[in-house]
Amino acid sequence: MTGSGNPVDSFLAMLAAERGAALNTLAAYRRDLDGAAGVLGDLAGASEDDLGRLGAAWSELAPASLARKCSALRQFYGFLVDEGLRRDDPSTALPRPRARRPLPRLLSHAEIAAMFARAEEEAVADQPEAVRLLTLLELLYGSGLRASELVTLPLAAVPRDAPFLTLTGKGGQQRMVPVSTRARQALSRWLAVRVAPATGPGARQLFPSRGEKGHLTRVRLFQMLRDLALRAGLAPEKVSPHVLRHAFATHLLEGGADIRVLQALLGHADIATTQIYTHVDSARLVELVNRRHPLATRPRPGASDDGHG
Repeated sequence: MTGSGNPVDSFLAMLAAERGAALNTLAAYRRDLDGAAGVLGDLAGASEDDLGRLGAAWSELAPASLARKCSALRQFYGFLVDEGLRRDDPSTALPRPRARRPLPRLLSHAEIAAMFARAEEEAVADQPEAVRLLTLLELLYGSGLRASELVTLPLAAVPRDAPFLTLTGKGGQQRMVPVSTRARQALSRWLAVRVAPATGPGARQLFPSRGEKGHLTRVRLFQMLRDLALRAGLAPEKVSPHVLRHAFATHLLEGGADIRVLQALLGHADIATTQIYTHVDSARLVELVNRRHPLATRPRPGASDDGHG
């Protein structure tokens, strides 16, 4: 077993060594586990009855906070069982959030296509602003980047030979994400028309601006996407950088992507964060079965042809 004799320290050491968890992530796990220990005392030896008491102690928490704390405990007890430090897993007694995390807003394939068609049409003349917007759209939907990751991309992150971007995400955690052929073509077009100051912070940014930080802001990115949606004939309130990231994830799952692969692409430290997309995909699967399954269109036994059976 890794780490010190303290089970929480050993669990956190495993997260750092085997999952590459960032310092901020480890600190969040420790806070959640220490908070539970403050209620229960001996966390490693807690029984199902002990964990059942957490429902009252955490009754005022928001559903998302409760879900996060319970996820930390489930992973902790799973680790103890895997390491042979417990024979049983008491986490089945943990409280359940009062409400499911809301499903993300979705864009259909047709709506995504409409946005791309408009962006490509506007970029035909290779005007810098239009080419930049097309490149931003390609990277948001084609690689699933967070808005903050996208606007702060340095020039050094742009791939030369390998079709990958090197990103620094939440908590300083680095990951590599694939860049599609389309996105690489858009990046090449953007680099050909990109204008940046020779010195200062903007000189090193992929998407420079004259602002204090030297790069495009998230607020401006949000505005640009909503304006594009309006020009593409879509309701602008449906579109945001985060919605495009959701579309990237959902459409990959629909295409058969593995949830663990999706976790790595999105940069989620905890698989529980990625599992929201299984709910989205399941809802679409039910709709697909009801609409397309052969039995869905066959008349029920005993039903008359005129529908008055």
